[in-house]
Amino acid sequence: MLKCTTRHVHIFAGEVTADNNFVPRDDLFTLDVDPDNELVWTDAALQKVYARFEELVEEYRGRDLTEYNIRRIGSDLEHFIRSLLKQGEIAYNLQGRAPNFSMGFPQIPAEEIVGQYIPKG
Repeated sequence: MLKCTTRHVHIFAGEVTADNNFVPRDDLFTLDVDPDNELVWTDAALQKVYARFEELVEEYRGRDLTEYNIRRIGSDLEHFIRSLLKQGEIAYNLQGRAPNFSMGFPQIPAEEIVGQYIPKG
């Protein structure tokens, strides 16, 4: 079975059936976004990820279905998710099982921390 697993993206060549079994296929990908719930998602942000995934799959249409190509899609999608985090469209889930700042530490505007963590003056 061909697959790609990054920190926040799992892609499998196949589908999950109604009875929760996985059936490998060469013509269909299954995408699992943030399986460990490390991030807080809005529906709009999640739809952006799905749309970007569809764009990437379309870009690779006609190429050989190889693990390398699936990993390229997964890596590009991971970078896209990072851009959403940097833009503030998604956030780290600080209530998660094991917070991991794998995409960089949370950013706090300086005006919110002056006097609190940074001395005034």
